[in-house]
Amino acid sequence: MSWAMVRPFIAASWRQAQGPRRGWVKGAKRALRLPLHAANPSCYILNHMVQYSSTRFDTSFAALSDATRRGVLEQLGRADASITELAEKFHMTLTGMKKHVGVLEQAGLVTTEKVGRVRTCKLGLRRLEEEAAWIERYRQLWNARFDELDRVVEELKRKEKVDGRRKRE
Repeated sequence: MSWAMVRPFIAASWRQAQGPRRGWVKGAKRALRLPLHAANPSCYILNHMVQYSSTRFDTSFAALSDATRRGVLEQLGRADASITELAEKFHMTLTGMKKHVGVLEQAGLVTTEKVGRVRTCKLGLRRLEEEAAWIERYRQLWNARFDELDRVVEELKRKEKVDGRRKRE
């Protein structure tokens, strides 16, 4: 695909997203006005697709990517707790803990219930079975690759030992 074919698509989509004249290179000739990112048209298209992809795995792994959130899940596995109790345990502000709990809640890993002024957190109904199955498939794949690597290393060691004996003789 040539630049001449891609440029009108980018220019039209950029105008729709940004409105008239926003983000255009100043001082460019009218016919050659390009968005600031137009030097690499595939960059815009790729980013456009990435921004709108959201899956259940993404939210789960994003929630589990933070050590504090994993700690919150461990704590809630032992007993339900209020946001205040969790904030004290993790030495955080209430606002910070509420944000962490919100991420876990969006992923379905935690539920909250407000009674009076106290918001109590519990483990959510959603279990991570699909995520665990996905991880297990890749664990098996890597185990097979490492087993094969072990076989190759052993074969190389065996050949090296045989070659060493031949040189001495």
